[in-house]
Amino acid sequence: MKYLLLPVLAVVAGGGAALTGNPVDIKEWPVPWADTRPRDPYVDAQQRVWFVGQTGDYAAFLVPATGEFKRYQLDAGTGPHNLIVDTHGAVWYAGNRAGHIGKLDPASGRITKYAMPDRAARDPHTLVADASGDLWFTGQFGNFVGQLTAATGAVRLLWVPSPHARPYGIVLDSKDRPWIALFGTNRLATVDSTGIVEIPLPRAGARPRRLEVGRDGGVWYVDYAGGYLGRYDPATRAVEERPVPGGREARPYAMARDAQDRIWFVETGSRPNRLVGFDPATHLFFSITPIPSGGGTVRHMVYHAPTRSIWFGTDENTIGRALIP
Repeated sequence: MKYLLLPVLAVVAGGGAALTGNPVDIKEWPVPWADTRPRDPYVDAQQRVWFVGQTGDYAAFLVPATGEFKRYQLDAGTGPHNLIVDTHGAVWYAGNRAGHIGKLDPASGRITKYAMPDRAARDPHTLVADASGDLWFTGQFGNFVGQLTAATGAVRLLWVPSPHARPYGIVLDSKDRPWIALFGTNRLATVDSTGIVEIPLPRAGARPRRLEVGRDGGVWYVDYAGGYLGRYDPATRAVEERPVPGGREARPYAMARDAQDRIWFVETGSRPNRLVGFDPATHLFFSITPIPSGGGTVRHMVYHAPTRSIWFGTDENTIGRALIP
């Protein structure tokens, strides 16, 4: 088991005192398949917004300009959790309840499945693609981080040393190094030549769930349990945290980073959920916007730079778009 030295923690006093205005424009499209938990959207080169129906066992896309939806049915029990679209237009999804990663060809509807090489790795969770087109992914209850080589379908599994660590959100930095939120612990993790490296956060009660990496390489995370926005500096190993506007019960969850290097997250403990913007340059929470449908729980978001928009799915059976100024 490998750990870094315990980071130094700085808690920013009064960090939760945010602006209550400056809302952004949010539009939501009701998904035509009821109660299917649409989630984890991804915008392709044609500006179609792909997403999975976690409880409906499908992948689908929305054409925002027309409101058209198209659905691709997956096998019953797949429980898709997340998808991404590669540069060739193939749609990769995490078969969270079926122990595989799937590759969907939208033109033919053909699906190729890549089974996990170990049955213990039963729940591929969140996928990200590196510059070579290979996939990194997490497995929450299987307690692993994996890599799938797109050209061959070969899967490499790395087991997280801490038991019940629940690897959840995953992002890649500018050098394609993965960073992982270990949601069952107060730790982040990364991967080096020796395998998984765990990074304990100073507060024992922290439970990081999603992450983003800033332009300077700092790793931003939301503490779902305690209501904090945090930043880990890989160079100094220092951690800085500030309370989010909604306080201890805010349940910050989905995250995104925009073209101006600002951090956005959703407070899912609020009713309705609230989209919150934080600017590292000014150290201020500068925007708070209620989700019009209420959101239920917004679990994952993606920023689309060409349209300056953040896309998300909600438990209210909608796909949402926030236009970012």
